[in-house]
Amino acid sequence: MEWFVNEEFWKDMYDWLFPPERFQAAKDQVEKVINISGVYSGSVLDLCCGPGRHAYELAKLGFDVTAVDASEFLLAKARELCSGLAGVHFVHANMKDFVQRNHFDLVINMFTSFGYFRNHDDNLKVLRNIHESLKDGGKLLMEMASKEIVLKNYRESIVTERNQEMLIEKHSFEPGMARMINDWIVLKNGKYKVHRLEHYLYSAQELKMMLQMSGFGEITFYGSLDKDPYDLNARRLVVLAEK
Repeated sequence: MEWFVNEEFWKDMYDWLFPPERFQAAKDQVEKVINISGVYSGSVLDLCCGPGRHAYELAKLGFDVTAVDASEFLLAKARELCSGLAGVHFVHANMKDFVQRNHFDLVINMFTSFGYFRNHDDNLKVLRNIHESLKDGGKLLMEMASKEIVLKNYRESIVTERNQEMLIEKHSFEPGMARMINDWIVLKNGKYKVHRLEHYLYSAQELKMMLQMSGFGEITFYGSLDKDPYDLNARRLVVLAEK
């Protein structure tokens, strides 16, 4: 079983991945996404929506939002967050299988939710599906950790403590450095549990080639959602691609 469809992973890691401050940051992030994309109304696909923090803010602004995730657990969290809001549609689907032809004005893929598949061609298929799902002139905005940024800040292990719990992250790469391997060890009440995440880590130029192969035209990179340049000081890789 791929790690990202393992519900135990999301249940065990939920509080670490989605603390309150991540939800609090979503409003500002959505405002910046709108500013970068120039899409101020219409239909949005939140691909790999997680617990719905961006879908919630988009729906509050009047967008018609389709929120897609492969985890029923995360979708349940998203439905709970968005309860009472009109204009949010939830879909349980694997991102390499979801297509809604010529439907969306904007597709967002946030929080390094790309490169999950062991087969590189499946990751390319995700981009081709997104291209097919966008209207002509529609935009794709992706926000992620890139290979350049991870290598610049690389640490073999990171230890985080919170509320009598500890998370140990151990990082490594497959030979060739195409795919990153993360072992996350959670220590709680004298017991531990290990989850392994494996995913492709793409450079900006690798991602650009994949987007071009998928049919996208104009492609712009930023180093943050604040539209900083993508250079040695970049904090994240933000890419805007137009159909």
